[in-house]
Amino acid sequence: MAAWYIPLKNLHLFTMAITMLMFVLRFYWLQTHSAMLSRRWVRIVPHLNDTLLLISGVLLVTVTHFYPFSVQGQWLTEKLFGVIIYLALSFIALGRRPRAQKVRWMAFAVASIALLAVIRLATTKMPLLGLV
Repeated sequence: MAAWYIPLKNLHLFTMAITMLMFVLRFYWLQTHSAMLSRRWVRIVPHLNDTLLLISGVLLVTVTHFYPFSVQGQWLTEKLFGVIIYLALSFIALGRRPRAQKVRWMAFAVASIALLAVIRLATTKMPLLGLV
């Protein structure tokens, strides 16, 4: 492994923790009608953090040579789909469009499960579905 692996992995883990924390906090603030949601930093930090998360993920792929859509990177393919599912559901859970509370709660719950699946895939590097 390259000398960059450990710092990149730590950055990726740190930004993932911030992503999870901000997701839960923003959903809580939305449910409690908190004025925190209108703070400028609350609108900016998640986007900056997710950009760093994406960049560190792409750099980890180049350093480790685990590629999605390959036999060796099947876990990474599943992780990528988990991230896409999380993103879509987080837009529903946190979005500005008016939605029924039940819909927001369901989206939050399934997005949280998708995040847990992504964490499991990243830590074990074992595919969940085992399609290959």
